[in-house]
Formats: sequence, C-alpha cells, structure tokens
Amino acid sequence: MAELVSSTRRGQVVIVTIDSPPLNLSSQAVRVQLQSVIASVQDDDEAAAILLRCAGRTFMAGADITEFDHEEIPAPDPNEIHALLEASAKPIVAAMHGTCLGAGLELALSCHFRVASSSAEFGLPEVRLGVIPGAGGTQRLPRLIGFQPAVQMISTGNRISAQEALGCGLIDAVFDGDLCAHALEYTRTIIGSDIASRVLSRRALKLTQDDEAFVGRLEASLPEIEKGGIAIREAIEAVGEAGTLPFEQALSAERRRFMYCRDTQESKALRHAFFAVRTAAIIPNLPAGLQLRSIKMVGIMGAGTMGTGIAMSFANAGIPVILQDIDDGTLARARDVIHATYGAAATKMRMSAAEAKARTDLIRCTLDDTDLVPCDLIIEAIFEDFEMKKTIFRRLGHIAKPGAIIASNTSSLDVNILAHCSGRPKDVLGMHFFSPAHIMRLLEVVRCDTTAPEVLATIMQLARRINKVAVVSGVCFGFIGNRMLEGYLRETEFLLLEGATPGFIDQSLEAHGLAMGPCRMIDMAGIDVAANVVLEQKKAGRIAEDDSYRCVVQALHELGRHGQKTGKGYYRYEGRIPREDETLQDTFRDLARKHGIRQRNDISRQEVIERCLYPLMAEGYRILEEGIAYRSSDIDVVWIHGYGFPAYLGGPMFHARTIGEHNVAASMKRFAQRYGNAQGYWDIPHSLSTGRAAD
Repeated sequence: MAELVSSTRRGQVVIVTIDSPPLNLSSQAVRVQLQSVIASVQDDDEAAAILLRCAGRTFMAGADITEFDHEEIPAPDPNEIHALLEASAKPIVAAMHGTCLGAGLELALSCHFRVASSSAEFGLPEVRLGVIPGAGGTQRLPRLIGFQPAVQMISTGNRISAQEALGCGLIDAVFDGDLCAHALEYTRTIIGSDIASRVLSRRALKLTQDDEAFVGRLEASLPEIEKGGIAIREAIEAVGEAGTLPFEQALSAERRRFMYCRDTQESKALRHAFFAVRTAAIIPNLPAGLQLRSIKMVGIMGAGTMGTGIAMSFANAGIPVILQDIDDGTLARARDVIHATYGAAATKMRMSAAEAKARTDLIRCTLDDTDLVPCDLIIEAIFEDFEMKKTIFRRLGHIAKPGAIIASNTSSLDVNILAHCSGRPKDVLGMHFFSPAHIMRLLEVVRCDTTAPEVLATIMQLARRINKVAVVSGVCFGFIGNRMLEGYLRETEFLLLEGATPGFIDQSLEAHGLAMGPCRMIDMAGIDVAANVVLEQKKAGRIAEDDSYRCVVQALHELGRHGQKTGKGYYRYEGRIPREDETLQDTFRDLARKHGIRQRNDISRQEVIERCLYPLMAEGYRILEEGIAYRSSDIDVVWIHGYGFPAYLGGPMFHARTIGEHNVAASMKRFAQRYGNAQGYWDIPHSLSTGRAAD
C-alpha cells in the first residue's frame, strides 16, 4: 500500500503529513494510516506535540464521496479518528492551507489548535450534496464559534476566508509565507499547554431565546422539503442538538440524520450533479502526451453584450484581452459597462479598488481588427447572422497568427461551416458562453469535425482558468442546451394557444423546481433574439411544414414586444417586475383560431410540466444516440449550470430516470394520441423507449 500518511520529528514536535493527491480526501486508506501514525506518536516519549498538515496544494478538501454508497462508512469511522485526536495527551495543531472543507474541517475541529495560511478557505458544504456533516461538524463547530454562526455556515454550505475564520474563533492564527515553518514555531509555543479546555466535545453549549428566534426566522426562508430543503432542515436540527443533548448522544443523532439524508433522492441527485461536473472535464480518447497551446492573450471580435461579458470573464482570470468592434459607439458602451461593473464590485467591497482598476486595464478596446494579430485565441461574438459570421471567419483565418485558436460564440449555427470558411479548420471550435458571460459559469465547447485534439484540450483547460464549467458538444443546431430548449419552448407556445397564461406556465415549472419559467426566460433573453433563432431555422430548412410552430414569439416580435428591455413581452413590466398582460389573451386566441387550435380551460400544472419537460428529455436521448454529447451526465451539467434546472433533481436526464423512462415514454405516447403527431413532435427515441441511454 502506498504511504499516504507519514511522520517526521523536529525536536519535540512530530510533523504528521497526509499526502493523498490531489485533494487529500478522507478515504478509508488515509484514515487507517492516520490512526496508526497518531497512535505510534503517543508512544514516543520524546514527542511533546503534533503538527498535522497536508502535502500538495490543499489541506483535506473533504470526504471521499464514493464511500457514501457503502451501507456503512468503511472502518475506521471518521469519528474514531476524531476521538483519537481529541484524546491525545500531546497537543495537536492543525496547519491548514488551500481548502479545508467538510471532512477536512471536521478533522481540524478535533485538533486542539488550528492555524492557517492567509489564503485558506473553510466550510462545511455537505448540504450542497444533500447531506449534513456526519463526523462531528454539527457538534464541534457550534461549541467553538457559537450557535448562530455555526447554523449560518452549515445551512448555507458557504466558505469563509482565513480572516473571517480568525475573527469568529474558528482558527487561532493566520500566517503568510511558509505555513509549515510558521506552524512549527507556533506548535513549539503551545507545548505544555493545558489542552483539556481545547477539547470541543467537552464544551457545553446553551441555547438562548434569541437563538430560537434566529432559527424561526431562518426556517421561514428555507426551500420547501420537496424543493431541496431536506438536508438544510436536518442540519439545523442537528446543530440545535448540540445545545440540548450530551455530546455522544448528539453525535449519534448526527450520524443517523446523515444516513437518512444520504439515502434521499435529493442527495442522490446532488451527488450525481457533483460528479457530473468533474466527469464533463474528461475528453475521451485523447492522444497520450498531447502538447497544449499557450493562451496568454485573448481577442474578441464584437463588443456587444456578449463580447463585453466574455472580455470580463478573461480579465477576471488575469488574462489580457483586446476587444474589437467596427462601431465606435458600441465600443464606448462596452467601456462604460466594464467600468461600471468593476466600479460597482469595488463599491460593494467584492474587490478592492486596485483590483477593479487592474481588471479594467486588462481590457483594451480597438476599432482595428489587425490589433487581434498577437492574440493566442480569438473569439467571434457578433449577433447571430450566419452570412456575417462566415465573412468574419474568412477574415480571421487570414489575420490570426499561426497556431492561434479561432472560436465562435454562436449559440446555434453550424461551426463546421465556419471552420471551413477560416481556411484553417483544425484551429476552429465553438465557445458558447451564456449571458451574462462574466457571471454564468456554463461554457459549451463545440468540437468541429476537424478540430485538432490539442485545440479542444487547450480550451477545456482554459475554461477551468476562467472559472467556467465546460461541457463538450458536437455540431448540431443549438448544440446541447438550445437544441433541447426547442421542444420545451414549442410546447410552451402551444399551451399558450390552448388557453394557458404565461404566468400559469411559469409558475407550474418554477414550482417543479426550475429557476425561471420559459416565458420569463425569453423575456429576459429578448424576444427579438428568440424570433431571430426561429428565422434562422426556417432559412436552414430545419422547421417542419407547420405554420403554427413558434408562431407566438414571431407575433410578439412583430408587435414590438421584445421582452423586459422594451417593457413588454410575454408580460408587461413595472421596472423588472413581470405582470400578466390580459390584452395578450386576445392575441393568443386569434393565433389559435388562425391555426385551428382549440382553446380549453382544463390545463393542469402536471400537464404543463410533462408537455414542456418530456420533449426536452427526449431530445437529450437523441443527442446521446447521435454522439453529440459524450455522456448523459454532460447534458445534466448543461441544464443545471446554464438553464436553471434544479440540481436537487439531478438534471433532465437523471430526472427522467427518476421518473422512470417508461413513464416518460408512456406520457409522450399519450400526448401523440391526443394531439396528433404529424410533425413527429412526440416521436420517442429508441434509447428512451428501451431505457438504454449510454453514460
């Protein structure tokens, strides 16, 4: 077995080092060796103190989540390790750097002293996986920092900085520079200290009326049980038991709550979503020893809303950007947006004024496209006009330096054709950012038929540098997300024609868990943008011979109702607040009459959910069958991080399996019988009907 835990003596201090890359997770193998090493140090008469640290880029960053699938946590149980540390006759100092999360923080809480590097972060994020801290976190943390701060930290799963941790008493000292050297000196100063009062399991916690009132206020704001609220409520109850039960009894109750949460559908979905993000970064069948291309400067052609947001995404990661547009007014607006965005961030203390200026200075605006020549990556980010994009790619193929990567931010168009237009197809792919690009984390990376492997791998690595969740898609209309969106929006519009209101549709889907219903979503994105997508599909001959297809968005566009930005769309707006616009019902009735669609008043919320979501899911199965996505979990990542699909449902593909693929297929068959299927809208993919989607 590899050596994962080692010890070395420095005078009276024994340094115990966990070295289990890349994250030093609390695995069974680590716990076995840690138990043995700590026990051996107890027998060392020359040792007076222990310094517990981790090698590599981080302290223990959490638990080995694969162990959650075991009926019981593999021995030795983390609670055994923590009890061993607390019972040590020699003081133990935890020296933390990087991220000290979950099981890592629980380990540190069982030590007598805690010190950290100034860049370290701390948290108990278990609720984000649908569970609660299961190895003493809900018991030791409130005994250390107080009930209310502990509830806040555990119920949100948020991280805190080293300075915040020092301020609340979570850690005892913060150091810059060589943490191990500083921690070693600190450990020498506490040799001989009375450590009995430092054992957190022996501390008492008394709840006050103010604490109870705090919990009451907090619970009123929590998500409903069926909407991702199970683990949060269990966590709050567990922290409360730190003030009402003896430690050992509360610790046992914590474990029971953890095991209960672990087996819920909520936790299974959240864990699926967690692993899906990590799996999405893996590109199958890449050649060994691939040499990635260096990206030191990025050029962006098009300084509209998307181009400006993309520029800030790179500046936020410290990468210089040249933002080019042919219109001086557009560039002026881009400069204003950049200054205003970073200025507001500094005002709200999200970054320093110096950092705001540094990021602003990283973006240089220009009218001259030859200024893009030095760039290692050039991203085209103009509006969705295919002919214009073809012209731009011919130009970029001519001016980009050899070895530069050329990308399009198109949300739906054929990147294979753009690659051909460039004259250097191996260098081309799609980079579909989501708006607002400097905030939304999803990035669809579109591999062309000709994209060189090192180009694809380079952009996937670059995505991590700019803090994006990247998913690879093949070339097809709309790629993964927008292609699946079509069936969702199609049925939304048919439901409107049949008599449902925008508010009823949105409320039905939001009650099911979606962050925003389809009508509000399109109003925010822009009805003019959505109508243009339909127009491009018609030009490309992708829309079946159905005059009623997406006729609502086209009609609203013709009426000048372009969404929130014009104050009218599917809703009328009072500021940013959507209000039902009863005058639209006449428009919907007229459209229904024109296209021979019968209106009715018996549309249920369940029908809305099934009519909108099941075609979306079905398209996901087709995407897998065609090899557009590598894995079904990649599709879930796209929808969770780009379209507001609830993580506690696991994404549309996971949710389809939860519902039962046979149930989804049966409902689609029923809708085909009820509404007809001349256009193939209710065709059932083979892999959905058989339940054999690849992952």
